[in-house]
Amino acid sequence: MAKGIKIVTIGGGSSYTPELMEGFIKRYDELPIREMWLVDVEEGKEKLQIVGEMAQRMWDASPYDVKVHLTLDRREALKEADFVTTQFRVGLLNARIKDERIPLSHGMVGQETNGAGGILKAFRTIPIILSIVEDMKELCPNAWLINFANPSGMVTDAIIRYGKWEKVIGLCNVPVMAMMAEPKLIGKTLDELVYSFAGLNHFHWHKVQDTNGNDVTSQIIDKLYENENGTPTNIFDISFFKEQLKQMNLIPCGYHRYYYRYDEMLNHMLEEYNDPEIGTRAQQVKKTEAELFDLYKDPNLDEKPEQLAKRGGAYYSDAACETIASIYANKNTHMVVSTKNNGAVPDLDPDDVVEVSAYIGSAGARPIAFGKFQPAEKGWLQVMKNMELCVEEAAVTGDYGLALQAFTINPLIPSGETAKRVLDELLIAHKNYLPQFSDKIAELEAEGIVVKDELSRSLI
Repeated sequence: MAKGIKIVTIGGGSSYTPELMEGFIKRYDELPIREMWLVDVEEGKEKLQIVGEMAQRMWDASPYDVKVHLTLDRREALKEADFVTTQFRVGLLNARIKDERIPLSHGMVGQETNGAGGILKAFRTIPIILSIVEDMKELCPNAWLINFANPSGMVTDAIIRYGKWEKVIGLCNVPVMAMMAEPKLIGKTLDELVYSFAGLNHFHWHKVQDTNGNDVTSQIIDKLYENENGTPTNIFDISFFKEQLKQMNLIPCGYHRYYYRYDEMLNHMLEEYNDPEIGTRAQQVKKTEAELFDLYKDPNLDEKPEQLAKRGGAYYSDAACETIASIYANKNTHMVVSTKNNGAVPDLDPDDVVEVSAYIGSAGARPIAFGKFQPAEKGWLQVMKNMELCVEEAAVTGDYGLALQAFTINPLIPSGETAKRVLDELLIAHKNYLPQFSDKIAELEAEGIVVKDELSRSLI
């Protein structure tokens, strides 16, 4: 690499960007950045300017001379990049509002990365990430792609499977949150425990040992029912059934609540959906984000504001920046990432992307063997992975029948006429970002299909 590092962040106008800058500043001694580029699209131009100026103030307040470049020209930014991070949201937060509200209007879970909403987010995101990969092949063929764009696991799998780009690591802050919250429950620090994660993004489990090799998972499970349990702020906190966790002797990630406590999660979401004062999580986030950007406009603000924690991105920078630092300095750090399975989880194909404990060094992620799951977890995992594979192929090909297949096997989508109706409405609602489905969308509109949810309809 050239002296100093060039980092490009696509989706640079995100409210998360100050979190990322803080992480890079904190690690400058081991990660000497030469150039920082923030890239966004025309729709995000104003936010890019606001957050870009904030990012520059953060660097100016540090001891380091780093220039933050802002551009709407992705190709200009990508030239000779060493690392490319992706954190973009196709259609911005209005798209997330539709992903949540349209399924809920038909009585099914509406969530950003799970169920029908998560599938549509993948349909919008995967073609864009593949176009970014094509630019990278031409402009920065030696760069590493560090993906945070959700649904992170499916997007990372598509990068490898369809983009034929192996230098990629998918990230999520959820495992980090568990590792930060749990050790103190049993009077330990993180360096006194050994964590093992395996599964899929937003659908993993983990187990824990102490440094003598004794399993302490059951101890942590007991304490989870007494204390703060590290559930992400964007997930309604209802307890898992303790007997279920004790039987599996594994700790599920927070998102498993949508699968293990479907009724309660759906009822809570419907309550918020039906209350105009609250609204869905996306509507709540939109308010939080507006407050954050008002703060970012303050010319005297040069550090990450505390309110950013409400956005749901705690430890985001630790995951992203530590991954880059570990690759750059060949640190072989233990992290939880989405990467090619390579046998770590024998219940899935070696070429499947899984979210798993791995050592991160200059060769990328080396997954740590987890071993086979018990029948219940194995069954969930295989259904979910094959659902993901259907989603990815449909995103690339625009095959409507395959999209229906994905909807049919997704555990959060009751199959039948309602599932088809939700798919049809979501396709119409996101028509500006789904060119691969354009013929089918035109057909649906000709049939007179309209979006039931009034707010979502107004956002088309």
